[in-house]
Amino acid sequence: MGNVANDPAQSRRELSDSPDTPDSAVGPEGPSQPPPVEPLGVCVRDILRLPAFADVTVVAGEAGLDRRVECANVMEVPDIIAWVKPRELLMTTGYPLRDAPQGLADLVRALDAAGVSALAVKLRRYLDDLPRDMIDAADAAGFPVLLLPDDVSFDDLLTEVVGKVLQGESSLAERNEAIGRALVSVVLQGGGLDELAEALHAEIGGLCFVTTPDGRVHAAAPGPECQALTDDSDLFAETGRFRSERFAPGSHRVGELSVSVVALMAGPADHGRLVVIRRDPERLASDIAILERAGAVAALAITKSLAVRAVEAKYRGDFVRDVLLRRAGPAEDVVGHFATLGWDVARPVIVVVASLDPVDDLQDARLDARTAQERFAGAWATVASRHDRTAPVVGFAQEVVVIVGAPAGEPTRDIVDGLVHAVSGDSGGGRRSFATGVSRVIDNPIAIADGYEQARRAVHVGRQLQGASSVAHFDDLGAFRLLSLIEDSQELSNFVKEVLGELADEEDTEAADMRSTLRVLLDTNFNVAETSRRLHFHYNTLRYRISKLEKTVGPFVTDPDLQLDLALALRVMQMRGL
Repeated sequence: MGNVANDPAQSRRELSDSPDTPDSAVGPEGPSQPPPVEPLGVCVRDILRLPAFADVTVVAGEAGLDRRVECANVMEVPDIIAWVKPRELLMTTGYPLRDAPQGLADLVRALDAAGVSALAVKLRRYLDDLPRDMIDAADAAGFPVLLLPDDVSFDDLLTEVVGKVLQGESSLAERNEAIGRALVSVVLQGGGLDELAEALHAEIGGLCFVTTPDGRVHAAAPGPECQALTDDSDLFAETGRFRSERFAPGSHRVGELSVSVVALMAGPADHGRLVVIRRDPERLASDIAILERAGAVAALAITKSLAVRAVEAKYRGDFVRDVLLRRAGPAEDVVGHFATLGWDVARPVIVVVASLDPVDDLQDARLDARTAQERFAGAWATVASRHDRTAPVVGFAQEVVVIVGAPAGEPTRDIVDGLVHAVSGDSGGGRRSFATGVSRVIDNPIAIADGYEQARRAVHVGRQLQGASSVAHFDDLGAFRLLSLIEDSQELSNFVKEVLGELADEEDTEAADMRSTLRVLLDTNFNVAETSRRLHFHYNTLRYRISKLEKTVGPFVTDPDLQLDLALALRVMQMRGL
């Protein structure tokens, strides 16, 4: 058994076994204790228990004896740093070190930085002793330096290390196969993502969860711990979304946490991410090996779920489409049919229509529009159900329709703002922007069709006035909703030019300034004092501007018809895409 040198009281003591600490699940609930899953490779401490290492002495870096070893090599050249591999046990006779013993401390630091697990040295053939600064550097880094007996053969050492590593890999492969069978059994027995996450957690511990490609959490086990981790800004956004754009598929270390991510792919379709977070960074490699099996099972579960949901969504969508087209029959039939689907419209509601904004980027434009729309509809369904479990949510080809309750005393703006904020999140993970339109409060189920038209009109006008990510309420549209009914944009443009004349030039900064003055005059009903205050003009300056405006557009101060034309023309100029 290996010994610790330079410590007389411990020179022949057996190396103590490292405590078998079960992998603790991350969070406030305390540790969970699933069956142990060994990481790849074997730790240096266990290598010292091999027969060929019986007389090997640990001369420095005892704190690093739990480092993992996946391969072994012999150091024969002085510039070894360029050839070493992470998690490698490096052995040497000291020949490459004989001419530069003063640089051994730097060598230890370089090997440690390169991820080498330990250095084993034979003395007295080329080196008589290891310098004190090398020992100190190894102790400081927790980098094990082992002293090999003169009579031990490198071949024997290499053979036993490789055999031990292969034995561990074989056990891991068997363990992965058993976990894979257990997860497949969950799906075959009708389990979904929640059951799959729970089964994976039971097998390997940690926090296991499934997300959409942009990081929205679908299912997590153990559930409460997901909330505990949302405080870590490196892992989760403020909205609780896992930052999938920061953590590509693979292994990551975040402080004391290991984060293992696997993409859930079914052919070319990306269905999301399977993630395991634990407080044991040493298990990153073994987690990925297990998650690759689990990811295939999760993709199967998602594909099955999507197929079922597609059938259900078509049935629900057909019914809601009939309601919106006023083909669903009398009010009592509409209410009853909604109730059979778990939805409640026998109350005051508002109709919300959300539509993805057009994509300008050519690369994004090549993305599967159907997939983007399905994800968008799924996001609205998740968010709306959290706010109101009985709110109907249906995704159509170009939009999502939500019929959400509008309780008395709760402002509809607050309801909609909360929903929009939750769906849009922090716009990370490739989320698309969208426009939202909101109807008036609907008291009669038959009038849901009217609310739908109002919300659609609000989406259209909101985009024209605000651009991308607009949120427009039908009650706020005023004259804009009438102007939006005119489909001939050229006719509107001609109207603006006829009414405003040279003030219609959008490239002329002076014309824009005069339009601003005209708009405030109209808004204040030609109150010169109030207009001067708002524009920070002197009274005489404003009088001069009014005279100049009348020369350009006519006697608008005394002509109410001209005032109406000017007000409409200014509003038309606010609308985009004309």
